[in-house]
Amino acid sequence: MAGAVWSGWLQRCRESRQLVLVIVAIALLLDNMLLTTVVPIIPGFLFDINHPNGTEKPDISIGLTTESAIPSSSSTATLSSKCICPSNDLSSKDLQFLLNNSNAAGPTSLGPTSSALNLSSVLDPKKQLRHKELLEETVAVGMMFASKAFVQLLTNPIVGPLTHKIGYSIPMFTGFIIMFLSTLIFAFGRSYSILFLARALQGIGSSCSSVSGMGMLAERYQDDKERGNAMGIALGGLALGVLIGPPFGGVMYEFVGKSAPFLVLSALALGDGLLQLLMLQPSVVYTESPPPSLKSLASDPYIIIAAGAITFANMGIAMLEPSLPIWMMDTMNAKRWEQGATFLPASISYLIGTNLFGPLGHRMGRWLASLIGLVVIGFCLMCIPLATHIDHLIIPNAGLGFAIGMVDSSMMPELGYLVDIRHSAVYGSVYAIGDAAFCLGFAIGPALSGTLVNTIGFEWMLFGIAILCFLYAPLMYFLKAPPTKEEKKSLIIGEKSSVRYVTYSNEEDEQ
Repeated sequence: MAGAVWSGWLQRCRESRQLVLVIVAIALLLDNMLLTTVVPIIPGFLFDINHPNGTEKPDISIGLTTESAIPSSSSTATLSSKCICPSNDLSSKDLQFLLNNSNAAGPTSLGPTSSALNLSSVLDPKKQLRHKELLEETVAVGMMFASKAFVQLLTNPIVGPLTHKIGYSIPMFTGFIIMFLSTLIFAFGRSYSILFLARALQGIGSSCSSVSGMGMLAERYQDDKERGNAMGIALGGLALGVLIGPPFGGVMYEFVGKSAPFLVLSALALGDGLLQLLMLQPSVVYTESPPPSLKSLASDPYIIIAAGAITFANMGIAMLEPSLPIWMMDTMNAKRWEQGATFLPASISYLIGTNLFGPLGHRMGRWLASLIGLVVIGFCLMCIPLATHIDHLIIPNAGLGFAIGMVDSSMMPELGYLVDIRHSAVYGSVYAIGDAAFCLGFAIGPALSGTLVNTIGFEWMLFGIAILCFLYAPLMYFLKAPPTKEEKKSLIIGEKSSVRYVTYSNEEDEQ
């Protein structure tokens, strides 16, 4: 009796759309937790590997003892007697020049302000060296962060059509296995190459989870309004992962160690895998209706416009992930937990934006929500470089996250809607395109951020992507009333008829 009750309950759970939504949301949450947990960890960890002697904390005394680091007006002789002058810090000629200038000005004129100015001029070379090292590290960190998106971008065209042949559950479970392995490699990796491998491997798992998850939701929620709500909740799971990841990684790395956050994530991923195994029962499921080809979807201008909005919306935050923590280290001397916490406002507002504009985007028009979102993203990106303290980053980061949530939660269900009205209702390939658009932003952003910071500077890099968002926003108007499959066929038939008529007229004229 109990066995029959258990079997009946289990069968109802397996048929539940809400449970599928929960599983997809958890998968996206863990994937994006891993994606963002590394943000505050990797820059500092790599800098510590490359500078084991702690050059990130240059000695303010520059070769002076603690007692003589800040000389007073009566301590010139003491400074001279207690000086330790290594050749790579401060030469004896430089120190003598500093002392001569101080003596020439008179003992009474060498106050604290003058001493600070003299010491700052001596500190400049070391500060400049640290600044240069941080800029160089931005390139390496950016390439590592971009590797996941590049691999995911390459994997999506394979996973999308594969879901048409075997269904969504097997690729979804495969994504869990790969993510679990990637998390363990992150936990125990101690070199740039191993961490790079872990990040790239995560891209394959993310492709399987994202494409299968979104396709599964689009298949289970056929009504456009319900689909928008469901995808808003699923993207809320993604947002929660982005929300928890940076502060979780920063605090755990600061107070426990590098391996700790990844071991916690691997345990959570194992629980998600068991839930998938029990409820989804991964097996081959064949699609009855013929799927649209990836080529036909990729050549649809309306799908391209919707996908492009996702790319440009996420490119700004993707550029900030590797460059903002290092910029904060360079300009604000930010601690590790502060570097992670700075993304917290963006993550919270993204969570709010996705859940709010899932249903609201359908009501006000998803094209309008995306247009407004792109404009707001541009303004927020332009405000970030103006910050001089960590508190100044709260409002622009919050606005940035909210606006990205507007675009993502509007354009993801819009892709399913476009497939419904312009192609056939099979969703693997279109969400492969949507996920590829998301990945393109996170591939181009980090890959270019290091080079752009080195060439044009952090400020102009963000100004440039803001201008691109402003220029792309008006294209959203084309999604206001896209033509349906019937209108598309009528248009093609009309064009063919006009071609035949012109050809027939030309033949008559020749005769």
